[in-house]
Amino acid sequence: MKNLKSNVLPIFIVIAVMMSSSSCENNKSNDTKDTKEVAEEHNEAKFDRRDNEKDGQFLVNAAEINMEVISLGQLAQQRSNLKHVKELGKMLEDAHKKSQDDLTALAKRKNISIPVSQTENGKDAYKKLNEKSGNDFGKEYSNMMVKNHKDAIALYEKVSTDSNDSDIRAWATESLPVLRKYLDQALICQTECDKL
Repeated sequence: MKNLKSNVLPIFIVIAVMMSSSSCENNKSNDTKDTKEVAEEHNEAKFDRRDNEKDGQFLVNAAEINMEVISLGQLAQQRSNLKHVKELGKMLEDAHKKSQDDLTALAKRKNISIPVSQTENGKDAYKKLNEKSGNDFGKEYSNMMVKNHKDAIALYEKVSTDSNDSDIRAWATESLPVLRKYLDQALICQTECDKL
């Protein structure tokens, strides 16, 4: 009996060490994953219906857009030498922070995971813009904001008609006039930058 106990103990220790290292490896891989991918994986695991997955993907994409516009708006305020670019950056930062707060509350009510930090796409956009200076910075920023808001409008329009979730459909519909307003502002800024 004593021999059995002495043989079993080392086996338990080996199993515990293996489980611990496996757990650490899983945590490491999640730490290096894009926050958007993590949210998408959580949503896929939660939802068994395709409609729910589509709604989840919309909220993930909307959060990614918000976070990117916020960070680029902050960068525009810090780095631009043009008043109208700084003003657009501040306006969009404020608007998308509010949108992100509303989106976070909606996602929580719907039990949908969204990215909680800047995604790889957002980091790439920030890096690309940060490499610019002077008038080129203003032109690049306004071009990014025009494209970003056109893409957002197309995404929100689709969800405003196609989503089966009335709350998500209503939120997308209510957001569209604001997005169109900021697209107009980005187009004005783009025109001003193109004159330089």
